[in-house]
Amino acid sequence: MIIVRSLVGLLFAFGAVAYFFNLVEPPPMPDGPLKSFNEGLGASGYFFTLLKATELVCGILLLSGRFVPLALVILSPIVINILMVHTFLEPTGLPVAIFLVASFIFLGYYYRKAFEPLLKSKYE
Repeated sequence: MIIVRSLVGLLFAFGAVAYFFNLVEPPPMPDGPLKSFNEGLGASGYFFTLLKATELVCGILLLSGRFVPLALVILSPIVINILMVHTFLEPTGLPVAIFLVASFIFLGYYYRKAFEPLLKSKYE
């Protein structure tokens, strides 16, 4: 569990640090649906900064082992979006997306006790 949690945490933390410090120059994107999608998100002016800040904080939480269930809940929509983007727009990144989904399923199962109150139909 610690290995999977740490790998996922490193992936998100490194991606955010690389974004904020421009450590990796993104390759030119060919015309197509993925380019249009990214340009649309980038046009908002805030989206990528918010996304990467969220990924950085949650990546640090996963690496530290603190508030892991909270980090998993916050990152889950991001992981689903990563899977959908690589399924429908850019299949070359599908192995990483599948790794993330499998890791989240594994970690979700490991921390299932923390999620039980969230899955009750009525709160008492």
